[in-house]
Amino acid sequence: MSDTHLSNQKFADLALEPKVKSALSENGFEFCTPIQALSLPGLLQTKDIAGQAQTGTGKTMAFLVATFNHLLTTPVPESRQLNQPRAIIMAPTRELAIQIAKDAKLLAEHTGLKVGIVFGGESYDVQMKVLEKGVDILVGTTGRIIDYVRQGVISLSSIQAVVLDEADRMFDLGFIKDIRFLFRRMPDSNQRLNMLFSATLSMKVQELAYDHMNDPVKVEIAPEEKTSKNIKEELFYPSAEDKIPLLMSLIEEDWPEKAIVFANTKHICEKLWSWLEGDKHRVGLLTGDVPQKKRLRILEQFTSGKIDILVATDVAARGLHIADVSHVYNFDLPDDCEDYVHRIGRTGRAGRKGVSVSFACEEYALNLPAIEEYINHSISVTGYARDALLDDLAKPAVIHRKHVPRTTRDRNSGARPGGAQRSGPRPPRHDRTRRHS
Repeated sequence: MSDTHLSNQKFADLALEPKVKSALSENGFEFCTPIQALSLPGLLQTKDIAGQAQTGTGKTMAFLVATFNHLLTTPVPESRQLNQPRAIIMAPTRELAIQIAKDAKLLAEHTGLKVGIVFGGESYDVQMKVLEKGVDILVGTTGRIIDYVRQGVISLSSIQAVVLDEADRMFDLGFIKDIRFLFRRMPDSNQRLNMLFSATLSMKVQELAYDHMNDPVKVEIAPEEKTSKNIKEELFYPSAEDKIPLLMSLIEEDWPEKAIVFANTKHICEKLWSWLEGDKHRVGLLTGDVPQKKRLRILEQFTSGKIDILVATDVAARGLHIADVSHVYNFDLPDDCEDYVHRIGRTGRAGRKGVSVSFACEEYALNLPAIEEYINHSISVTGYARDALLDDLAKPAVIHRKHVPRTTRDRNSGARPGGAQRSGPRPPRHDRTRRHS
């Protein structure tokens, strides 16, 4: 890891339970990130925390370390039953819940604490069987957690630690009534360790914190910097008919190790997937209509490198913790300024460099002024030559056809294995489309 994103605080120097220290050491965690360095000392003294931090700052490990440490150093309630978890972590999306649970299991392997995860879109009965065996830490989305509470599958009366992650997103998605419902079924706030994390500590988020937490300490990490300095942002002004050829040309130039292409609608995402698949790219599609099992399979393929490009709506803009995303392409500028920040935040993580490319077309260019005002800087504009765009694109693939696995791409060769045959020599990189205007 680069030292640029870490603090001088070592985990080994914190008053952590030995099993937690061992788990962190075994998984390569030596230095705290700023949000961890600021929040953990207070949390280890059982002080509640309301933290402002963007995705990718290490906040997940901050609250997981605090949760595991608290459960290991706090006596189990004498009246606790098998169906009563000791800690609950609430997330706004399935993807985020899955990632949190995955990170939690890194600590669980060394501590003996059991982690369970529940969310909609998966078998109710399968998840229920896990809960019936007993879990110490429950990670999930609020809707499915409420289902199990109402059915008596679980009880929250022995909760000793609570985490509310991405609280601002909870408001955006209308989950606040669900959260308050769950809080009312837990022990009083002074009988548990409470943690809230949010990209913004707006008044409504702070009100939620003070209503359900015990005099929380506010922790903020560089709220004025909404986008990472590690991300190179670039803007094109394509005509409607140039958008797809320009995207395909830029991907050919960049040949990204791992990229996410965002569009504003499911229809456009499917269209982009068809063009990329037809041109022999290893590409996955992630929209709200994709069944949960297929969604998880696509994310696993993208994480493991079997897929190089993920085309997605904003269902994937938050909560995805995928390492080494080198490029983000905004085929459409988002209508919501925060979505722009969350989209490009998929790259440039953990001190690495990243590239964000956005298209300001006629339909969505009006979103640009608000975005630039929100991020407090203008985005560098790059021109392109129309006659340099790829004009021999393969026919788009038919959506929903069976995916045929391909071999790993040779990134040092001039042409792709099994790719579309292009007539004539390929122009030198950077001389085809990108020109400073």
